[in-house]
Amino acid sequence: MTASTLSFAPPRRLPPRRATWLLLALLVAVSALSLGTGAAGLPPTRLLAALAGHAPLTATEWLLLSEIRLPRLVTGLATGAALAVAGALMQGLFRNPLADPGIIGVSAGAGLGAVLAIVLGGLLPFGLAATAGPHLVPVAAFLGGLATTLLLARVAASGGRTSVATLLLAGIALAALAGAATGVLTFLADDRQLRDLTFWSMGSLAGAGWARIAAALPLILPAILLSPLLGRALNALTLGEAQATHMGIPVERVKRLAILATAAAVGAATAIGGGIGFVGVVVPHLLRLATGPDHRRLLPHAALLGGTLLVAADMAARTVAAPAELPIGIVTATIGAPVFLWILLRRRGLEGL
Repeated sequence: MTASTLSFAPPRRLPPRRATWLLLALLVAVSALSLGTGAAGLPPTRLLAALAGHAPLTATEWLLLSEIRLPRLVTGLATGAALAVAGALMQGLFRNPLADPGIIGVSAGAGLGAVLAIVLGGLLPFGLAATAGPHLVPVAAFLGGLATTLLLARVAASGGRTSVATLLLAGIALAALAGAATGVLTFLADDRQLRDLTFWSMGSLAGAGWARIAAALPLILPAILLSPLLGRALNALTLGEAQATHMGIPVERVKRLAILATAAAVGAATAIGGGIGFVGVVVPHLLRLATGPDHRRLLPHAALLGGTLLVAADMAARTVAAPAELPIGIVTATIGAPVFLWILLRRRGLEGL
């Protein structure tokens, strides 16, 4: 047995039901810690005492919990779940575990849509910007992510096969183009718009609020709830489109639904959370190692672990440089980039066996 075999031997996998309960327990624990973490004095022990009825929250503590920490927690859970599920869908659709909405440019397209809404939304005719209200930015980000995803799928697919090299190169090109357009719009923005752009450019949950959540959840929740229904079809697609068609899978319909769900999830998540990378590529890959590649389990597990990971990253962003707050995109990149490199090295090791 060689050293490479020892280094890259498949780990022992968790039974799906046990994995579900572990992920749920981890989500609850991290959520409780998040509600008790912050500059103001409302530690987890104080929340436990209030829940037990020993010492009710004061008006100030309740305001802090209901208007700041709870919206931030819900935003983190929704954003992390959306990005992780979108990553799992993209990896299943393109049959490559390294595909990710951020790496292949979908997030950049969604970000461009959000910037267009922030900078040029006031120019819309018939008072559409005022009518749309907080829904304008999530919808614009959704349309930007959808356009990028459709263009990417068209460029990367040839003869019924998806070229991974074309996928990555097209994603880099589309991300660069979206970045250039975003730069022009940022140059044209005024001070108020620049503050809004800063909110999402490096990723942050500091602007979380119930209005933003209400605008984004109608796009995120259907995408997350729809995705497990595509699990069997994505499993069949791993064998190839021709084989999936022979198995009775409506391949083109599955592609359209996966693309629509990805665009909705990434667009809304980018609108409320900003430019947060690596969640979509790291979470599904770790879950494949832990529980296996079955998309029927992978997709709901990705929602649980993605939300938990982003809430944990938000806690780190709030505490590492307290009382200042790091952009959450920096935290996820710091964690995700080494894991991504490890994934590449592991794949190279497996291919060399």
